[in-house]
Amino acid sequence: MVFDVVVAGAGPVGLVLAAELRLGGVSVLVLERDPDRVNPLKQGSMGARGLNLPSVFAFHRRGLLPAVRSAALMWAGDEPPPAAGGGAGESEEDEFLGGGFIGHFSGIPIRIDRVDWADPDLASNGLGGGVIAQQDLLDILLARARELGVEIRFDVSVTGFAEEGGEVRVEAGGSQVSARWLVGCDGGRSTVRRLAGFDFPGTAPEMVGRAAIVDLDDPAQLSTGDWVESERGSYVVGGWQEGPSPRVHTVEYGGGEVDRSAPVTVEEMQASLRRVSGTDVAITKMHLGTRYTDNTRQASTYRKGRVLIAGDAAHVHSPAGAQGLNLGLGDAMNLGWKLAAVARKLAPESLVDTYTAERHPIGAGVQLWSSAQSALGRRDERTAALRSVVEDLLDTTAGATYVVKRIFGVGQRYAPPGDLPFVGALAPDLDLTDGSKLSDHGRSGEALVLGPVPVSEGWEGRVVSLVSRDHPEVGALVRPDGYVAWASASPSPGELDAALTRWLGRP
Repeated sequence: MVFDVVVAGAGPVGLVLAAELRLGGVSVLVLERDPDRVNPLKQGSMGARGLNLPSVFAFHRRGLLPAVRSAALMWAGDEPPPAAGGGAGESEEDEFLGGGFIGHFSGIPIRIDRVDWADPDLASNGLGGGVIAQQDLLDILLARARELGVEIRFDVSVTGFAEEGGEVRVEAGGSQVSARWLVGCDGGRSTVRRLAGFDFPGTAPEMVGRAAIVDLDDPAQLSTGDWVESERGSYVVGGWQEGPSPRVHTVEYGGGEVDRSAPVTVEEMQASLRRVSGTDVAITKMHLGTRYTDNTRQASTYRKGRVLIAGDAAHVHSPAGAQGLNLGLGDAMNLGWKLAAVARKLAPESLVDTYTAERHPIGAGVQLWSSAQSALGRRDERTAALRSVVEDLLDTTAGATYVVKRIFGVGQRYAPPGDLPFVGALAPDLDLTDGSKLSDHGRSGEALVLGPVPVSEGWEGRVVSLVSRDHPEVGALVRPDGYVAWASASPSPGELDAALTRWLGRP
């Protein structure tokens, strides 16, 4: 059998991509090198990941949001947190969000009551956001992929491949699999990226973070609750956790080149904690441990021939600000419907090239955001002075609102042609004339056409025609990933046909 697409990697990015490809009507095989997807480092607080608004909207459109919410370690709710003077720290939302704080920039906390929740970008996006253990998210996405008919093989590593006659012959698990396309979603040390010869330029790490669930001898030597700064680095004890053993997190600058593949030992974690805390505290047992760096790299293109990369395989950076998961999910949502249309020969291969064109700038922006936070954590005196100034700025309404908008991802947009302000942005969840919501029609992954202009023959099964209740005269094309590709205040059949052909191929 020749699969339409082979996906290397059954993490969140690979599973979302596989599900999107199946919605697009193509056959998919996922190859995962691990024997299963149960990983203690991805469970509970150690595997906690924040979800921004593009990710939440994607799950909402596909009908997965209730499951994601029910599994979340915390959820902000449907309504914005209270504005200034609204009793911050007293509501249920505040309790979930940590006593009145909603995020951070380089460890500097952002207060809820400093944010302008009337800002149009925030006020129009009321689905909320949450933090979920990556293992719980994997379980949800794995069930979804299997429900859609995705074939997944665990304990199978990709060891080689070659393009031949319009196919990619993939060597994996001692056998060969043929596909029309191969996508590497296999992480920051991607085998697919390396074998395909993608360049991966960037900057070397200068910071190492370590996090572990441990038992401590004489833990009273350490402060708990907030980050503690020292000349050697910083540490925090506490946070979300399961059971009596505390979560310890250290960050050190200098010596960023470490062997990421080696397991974190008790000795390594204890030495780091002693250096940054200036104590002789002892770790008597380590239950879980992980490390990360601010290694920052991005492939110059996400496609080489019939091989593509997504998620950490395409870009890596410090996890500060919890942007990596969301960036990868955005890659998968953008690529899935495009690659499916091309694999079915409904659209030209040039549609796949828009994947790099649209997602590369988003990735570069996230890397700048992450790098700025790493730079602000350096231990020299001038950086400390700059950090003091930034702390003052983030205690203002303008500063706090700016950072929260970036954390939430509300400014992410693409740049297709069009004059109306929402072209290139996520489509709002409009009320429709039939009493439904726009998101109610996103479950099966078709493009949505809004407005009074009828869709020409030949698009059956690929688009759904709808009319906005409040703006029935406006025409718009909403792509399968939820972004507005075209809109017009006075639409014509010719304009609509041109937009459909540009994004979906010929009817």
